Amino acid sequence: MRRLKTIRKNRRISRSHDLTALARIHQTDKWESHWYIPHYEKHFWNLRRKKLCILEIGVGGYEDSNAGGASLRMWKDYFPKSLIYSLDIYDKKKLQESRIKIFRGSQNDPDFLRRLVKKMGRLDIVIDDGSHMNEHVITAFRTLFPLLTDGGIYVIEDTQTSYWPKFGGDSYDLGNPSTTMNFLKSLTDGLNYQEIARKDYPQSYFDQNIVSLHFYHNLVFIYKGRNDEGSNFVHEHFY
Repeated sequence: MRRLKTIRKNRRISRSHDLTALARIHQTDKWESHWYIPHYEKHFWNLRRKKLCILEIGVGGYEDSNAGGASLRMWKDYFPKSLIYSLDIYDKKKLQESRIKIFRGSQNDPDFLRRLVKKMGRLDIVIDDGSHMNEHVITAFRTLFPLLTDGGIYVIEDTQTSYWPKFGGDSYDLGNPSTTMNFLKSLTDGLNYQEIARKDYPQSYFDQNIVSLHFYHNLVFIYKGRNDEGSNFVHEHFY
C-alpha cells in the first residue's frame, strides 16, 4: 500500500512538471485549439518554482459566471508557489479558489489596470488572452508593461486578430500602425536604439526596458530588463 501511494505521488509530481499534461487535464484551449503550450514550457520552465504574481487577462466562458478558468487552474498547478490573478469584463468570482483571485473590469481601462496591480502588490508575468481587440491589447500593454518587475515576461496570445477587421485588424494595409502586430514590430527597432545614428532620436521607455521579443504563430513573448549594452561603434563615422 505504501509503495502504491508513493507511485501515485510521483505520478502527480511528474504530471505537474508537464505543461501539456496539465493543459489536457484542465482542458484549456491553449493546447490543440492553439499550439501554445510548447512555447510556454520553453519560456516558463525555469520559473516554475519561483514565487510569482501572474496576471492572465481573460477568464473565458463569456457571460456564463460558472464557465471558464481552465488556464488559471493550469497555471496554479504549474506554478505551485505563485499567486494567479485574472480579470474579465464578466463576473467570474465563482471560479476563485486558493491562489486564484479574479477581478471584474476591462483591459482597455488604464486606471482599472493600475489599481489592480496595486492590489496585487507586484507583477511578474502578464498573459493577454482577453478581448483580442487590437486597441485593447495595445492599451493593456502600454499600461501594464511599465509595471512589470525587471526580468518579467509579457505574453500576447491570438495576434491573428491583427489581420481581422472585426477586431480592428487589417489584412489589406499590412503596415497599419493601429494593429497589434505592427505595434509589436515597431518595438523591435528599440532593441537596437543605441545603434541609431540620428543624434536627435528620442529614446522611449520601451527602447530602454525591452531586452527581447520572441514571435511565434499567433503568440508573442516580450521580456523586460535594462537594455543598456551600449554600442561598439562611433556614430559619427556613419553619417
